[in-house]
Amino acid sequence: MARQSAETSIGAPPVVDLNRNRPLLGITLKVVSALIFTGMVTLVKITSDEVPIGEVMFARNFFGLIPVLIVVGWRGELVTAFATRRPMGHLSRAVVGGTAMALWFAALGYMPLPDATAISFSAPLMTVVLAAIILGETVRIYRWTAVVIGFLGILIILSPHLGKGGVDDAARLGAGLAFLSACFMALAQITVRRLTNTERTATIVIWFSGTTALLSLLTLPFGWVMPTLEQAVMLVTLGLLGGVGQILLTQSYRYADAATIAPFEYTAMLWAILVGWLVFEEAPVAEVIAGSAIVIGAGIFVIYRERRLGLDRSKSRRAVSPSKL
Repeated sequence: MARQSAETSIGAPPVVDLNRNRPLLGITLKVVSALIFTGMVTLVKITSDEVPIGEVMFARNFFGLIPVLIVVGWRGELVTAFATRRPMGHLSRAVVGGTAMALWFAALGYMPLPDATAISFSAPLMTVVLAAIILGETVRIYRWTAVVIGFLGILIILSPHLGKGGVDDAARLGAGLAFLSACFMALAQITVRRLTNTERTATIVIWFSGTTALLSLLTLPFGWVMPTLEQAVMLVTLGLLGGVGQILLTQSYRYADAATIAPFEYTAMLWAILVGWLVFEEAPVAEVIAGSAIVIGAGIFVIYRERRLGLDRSKSRRAVSPSKL
């Protein structure tokens, strides 16, 4: 366990824990990774109008492997990164994470980017619930209260999409898909937590991307299209952005602990609002902003309590990018 807790970056061998010496760098990497993932999601939203979701998923995972493999190869650990004792565990993680990704990408086609991003923030709260149910983790009144408050925030975010006041069926479908995606994101966190007991972070990332790319090929008979040159460039770019974002996310946890880094994931909401406004002419309504503030506050409190209780989820966060996968 000491060897595992010392591992701090993609493919890194056991090292002395230097993670908490440069928190400002860790925070910077986290914020930049959130920006890069927002760029990736923006391209997903643009391309998914005309390119099937399975094809987009293949591009995200196949081309996303390239930057990761370059970094691992540069470190001279390409062979060991592929070695695993739990292939079925990786397959299970790919099925769960791939389902979350498919639901998330599909949701982006039906609702504004800021709204979908806000709903995805419920995933860390659901992780607390699933950790109690599946892992038998003890969750006391403080975290349960934060989870309940957070879910009230989610209901506020969902209210414009589920109410009767002029909201179309597409918006309701998008909201439902986004919420289901968040549920599977939380379950993915649980599967990753189990894998980190024996597997390196690089191994988890590489097996997930490779396996999900292969699984996405199963959708090929259901209507893949020959992309135009512009679409092909966007598909390759969104995959590369996903890989680079994963590397920066992983590296951010090298320089600061999870309690310091994790709250800055919520900067994704700022980027989503900005991109939604500039690119898609989308502006979040008051309910989405208010609900997001409640969910973010609840999420930060959960992270604070987990730190006080000595629960470090940094390894699982390194291997799965919440809400972006």
